[in-house]
Amino acid sequence: MTETPNTSTMESRIRQAYAGLSEAERKLADVVLSRQRELLGYSATELASLAGTSKSSAARFFRSLGYGGYEDFRQALRQAQLQQSPLGRMAGVRRKDSVAQQFQSHLQVDAERLQEWSHAVPEAQLEAAMALLRKAGRLWVVGYRHSYVTAFYAQSLLAQVRSDVCMLNDPAGREADLLACASHKDVVLAVDFRRRSAHLPQVLVAARSAGAQVLVLTDAPVSALAMQADVVLRCGASSPQGLFDSYVCAVSVVNFLATTLAQQLRATTHHRLERIERLHVALNDLEPQL
Repeated sequence: MTETPNTSTMESRIRQAYAGLSEAERKLADVVLSRQRELLGYSATELASLAGTSKSSAARFFRSLGYGGYEDFRQALRQAQLQQSPLGRMAGVRRKDSVAQQFQSHLQVDAERLQEWSHAVPEAQLEAAMALLRKAGRLWVVGYRHSYVTAFYAQSLLAQVRSDVCMLNDPAGREADLLACASHKDVVLAVDFRRRSAHLPQVLVAARSAGAQVLVLTDAPVSALAMQADVVLRCGASSPQGLFDSYVCAVSVVNFLATTLAQQLRATTHHRLERIERLHVALNDLEPQL
C-alpha cells in the first residue's frame, strides 16, 4: 500500500468508484458505508456475508478502491481512526515559530478553507435546504459531541427567525418524548461532524419514521447518514495542521441559512424580532448598548 488514506479518502474512493462497480460490489459498498464505526470488527468473509456477496467479489471491491486487499483496507482505516482523535494528531503538532506567527497561520488556513468551500457547495443544494427550512411545520435541530456547538448556534439563530425551532438534544434523554410530537410536516436539521456519535443515526431513523424530512450538515463526502437525508450540505471540518477540527465553514453556512430565511420570511421575521426586542426591554436582561 503506497499511502495511508483517511476516512474521508476512503469514502471519496467509494463515491468515485460507485458508478463503475458491479451490483455485488455496490452491495458491499453500501454495507461498508453503513457500518463504518464497526468495520474493524469484521473479516472480509463476514462483510461479504452481510452484503450477500462472495469473498471473491469482496476482494475485487477492495482492489477497485486502490487497496492491495482487505488487510490493507483495514490498516488504512485503523490509521485513519487514530488520526481523527486529538491524541493521534499530537505527534504532528510541533511548531517552533512564535505565537503570533502561529495565529496568523491559523487564520490563513481558515480563510483558505472558507474560500475553497465557497466554490464547492452546489446552488441546487442551497435552494433545497432553504425550501425545507421555509416550509417546515416545526424545525428540530440535533447534533452531538463536537457537532453540538454548531447545532446550538443553528437553533439560536433560526429561533429568532421563526417559531417552533426546537433542540432535540436533551440532557434527560427525552428524545423519544420530543419526537412523539414530530409529524410529516416537520424537518430535522442534523449536524454530523467527526468524531461522530453513534446515537445520531438512531435519532434520525426515529424522526423519519414519524415522517419528518432530514437536512444534514456534515463533513463526510459520503456516509450512510447522508444517504438517508433529503438534503445534504457538506463543509469540511478537518484541519491538516491543527490539533482540533475547525468548524468555521459550518458556522458560516448556519449564519447564511438563518439570514437568508429571515429575508425570505421578512414580514413574519420582522414581527417576531419586534416581539423579542419588547420582551428584552420588559425583562431588562441585556446590557445597554452605547
